[in-house]
Amino acid sequence: MHLSSQIAKHLKDVFYGGNWTSVNVKDTISDIPWQQALQKLSSLNTIVALVYHMGYYVSAILKVYNGGPLDAKDKFSFDHPVISCQEDWEKMVRTIFSSVNELIQRVEEFPEDRWGDTFVDEKYGTYYRNLHGLIEHTHYHLGQVVVIKKLVLIS
Repeated sequence: MHLSSQIAKHLKDVFYGGNWTSVNVKDTISDIPWQQALQKLSSLNTIVALVYHMGYYVSAILKVYNGGPLDAKDKFSFDHPVISCQEDWEKMVRTIFSSVNELIQRVEEFPEDRWGDTFVDEKYGTYYRNLHGLIEHTHYHLGQVVVIKKLVLIS
C-alpha cells in the first residue's frame, strides 16, 4: 500500500469509521438533533462549534490541495453559520463531509514523492505533517464531542 493511500485511509477512518478508536465523526453526530448540537454547557464549546471547527481545517487544507492559498485564521475557526433548525444543522454537516470526501480523494491522488515537500511555508512543515496534524486534531475534537454529547443527554 502506498503512503498516499494509507494517509487517505486514516483521514477517512476518523470521519467514517474503521480506526483503532472505534469512534468516528459521522456515527457520533448522526443522531444529534440541532437543539442538542447547540446546547451550551458551562464554558464548553457546543457540538455545532466543534464540528464546524473540524470542518474549517479540512476546508483550509483542501483549498491548498486545489492550488489555492492557505488563508484560514484560527480566530474564525469556531464561527459557524447560524443554525436555527434541523435543516441548517444537516446542511452544515453535508458541506463538511463534501469537503472531507474531496480531500480524501486529493490525498489518494497526491504524488508519493511530495509528502516531504513544504506545505505553503516552512513554518507549517510538510504535507505529511499537516495531514497527520489534521487527523490528530479531528480525533482530539471528536473526543470532546463524544463527552459533550453524553453530558447533553444527562442534562
